[in-house]
Amino acid sequence: MGEDNKNRKTFLMFLLAFLIGFFLISFIEVLRSSFFSVGPDVQIATAGTRRETQFTPASFADLADRLKPAVVNISTTKTIETGGLDSFGSPLDRFFGGDDFFDRFFGPTPRRKFKQRSLGSGFIISSDGYIFTNNHVVEQADKIAVKLSNDKEYEAKVIGKDPKTDIALIKIKPEGSLPVVEIGNSDELRVGEWVLAIGNPFGLEQTVTAGIVSAKGRVIGAGPYDNFIQTDASINPGNSGGPLFDMEGKVIGINTAIVAHGQGIGFAIPISMAQSILPDLKFKGKVSRGWLGVSVQDITEDIARSLKKKDASGALITDVFEGDPAHKAGLKIGDIVTEINGKKIKDSHELLMTVAAFHIGNRIEVKALRDGKEMTFRVVVGERKERAELAATKKEMGKYFGIGVRDITPEIAQYLGVSAGSGVVVVSVEEGSAADDVGIQVQDIILRVDKVRIKSTRDYLREISGKKAKSRVLLLIKRDKTTFFVTLRK
Repeated sequence: MGEDNKNRKTFLMFLLAFLIGFFLISFIEVLRSSFFSVGPDVQIATAGTRRETQFTPASFADLADRLKPAVVNISTTKTIETGGLDSFGSPLDRFFGGDDFFDRFFGPTPRRKFKQRSLGSGFIISSDGYIFTNNHVVEQADKIAVKLSNDKEYEAKVIGKDPKTDIALIKIKPEGSLPVVEIGNSDELRVGEWVLAIGNPFGLEQTVTAGIVSAKGRVIGAGPYDNFIQTDASINPGNSGGPLFDMEGKVIGINTAIVAHGQGIGFAIPISMAQSILPDLKFKGKVSRGWLGVSVQDITEDIARSLKKKDASGALITDVFEGDPAHKAGLKIGDIVTEINGKKIKDSHELLMTVAAFHIGNRIEVKALRDGKEMTFRVVVGERKERAELAATKKEMGKYFGIGVRDITPEIAQYLGVSAGSGVVVVSVEEGSAADDVGIQVQDIILRVDKVRIKSTRDYLREISGKKAKSRVLLLIKRDKTTFFVTLRK
């Protein structure tokens, strides 16, 4: 009996061990299949667009090797002329009247010339030797030398340049066909994408750096058509004019500027901008841009409220040049441009960029608000010329104490609600100037300089120019319905 009980216990223990083992193995298999198996019922994420599926590359080496041959180093030489004691600001000038004194006794002071050398980068856009670079790299250069990745050197000449966008087109005469870059689409570029910069920083040839697109559409005050790509790919002096590539190896920008005291803040001109002006650079040597013939400003919240406008979008016309396209079409000072050819205009910079993209002679439709009512104007685009810009500058009639002024025309008088001939209107205030320090603003009206009543810019210039030697000048200012005095101090 005891033997049977012992055998029964042994059997039960083996059975229990078997069952425990079975359940453990089954449980493990269930867990394993839950985490690792991919059956027909499991949904797999579908592939996105090319730009959505870009990941951090394991290496940039293959891409860099493929792109380097189309990137060039540019070295320039220009002649700088100096001479005369006034060039050095000699303290003897105030006692002896500068060089004139020494010239009378010792003859003219000889002028000296020296060569200034600088470095930059560029990239080949055609197999016969056309190269994109920055205008500031080749500006005023007496000699331009281009060195290819195979160490061959060629002399280059400037075919066309555009200081306003800092883009230049140069050309070399190669012995054979050259490798070229592939042009990408900077308009499709997204913030966060990887980019590669290749250039000649500090003369270190074929330097490759990588980063991401930090922002788009940056306005940094470099020119009227700022629309920069910001990147943290390392860009240094000598990188100027070099290409910024996307991960497909296509050029999407021209490296141009850096923040001197920043780190990881560089700027590139979108390649779409360079492409749009390439025909002008190649065949005319300069760029022709659309022109409406107006001066505009952004709309602040205060101006929007005063104009009973719901938001601050649009560009406010502050001047219309007589005989230019806007004047012929009927646009007036005080109109707010809201739309051009169906494109919404959010500020003055966008208006400038939009109009500049049109060809001379294009007929465009401009929508504007006048006294709260929307009006449509059909404008024939003119050419932006230096004469128009000079006309605007001349109307400011010079600056003293950081103030730019102009006459109050009947149109300006109507817009500001004042009488024509009652003072001069402030059209610009230099940042950090004496006028800026006391809070003088654009659209303020200067009624008096010290005790003299002002009726025109001639009156103003006569009085203010005579006060330059004084340590302080008293102005009577009218702003809206308020009149007050301010003291300008040197």
